[in-house]
Amino acid sequence: MTHSLVCPETVSRVSSVLNRNTRQFGKKHLFDQDEETCWNSDQGPSQWVTLEFPQLIRVSQLQIQFQGGFSSRRGCLEGSQGSQALCKIVDFYPEDNNSLQTFPIPAAEVDRLKVMFEDATDFFGRVVIYHLRVLGEKV
Repeated sequence: MTHSLVCPETVSRVSSVLNRNTRQFGKKHLFDQDEETCWNSDQGPSQWVTLEFPQLIRVSQLQIQFQGGFSSRRGCLEGSQGSQALCKIVDFYPEDNNSLQTFPIPAAEVDRLKVMFEDATDFFGRVVIYHLRVLGEKV
């Protein structure tokens, strides 16, 4: 069965937070299922989110909901197991809109993921994400 793999034990990190205001724009808002909250990065050439899962997972899909005007034209998903170096799993190409977008992922068994957002549609390189979901199953 495919379901969201992000759980309270999943450790997440982000490249930046707008004005360092984690209360209003922090990483916790990526996973809170609240339509009113979001992660808002600060400006920069690329942004990223890392996830460390408490166990090995098999990823099948990535779901992302951007704020239109603050998405990226190109993304890259990397993953690894244990202390191994991250390896590229797949490139993906989001649309610049407000819809929840689903990206199929080639079967990958990992316990660490890095989602990179490159070539932001915002002139300053900011990215705004309302929902980030990793779908698949525990191994």
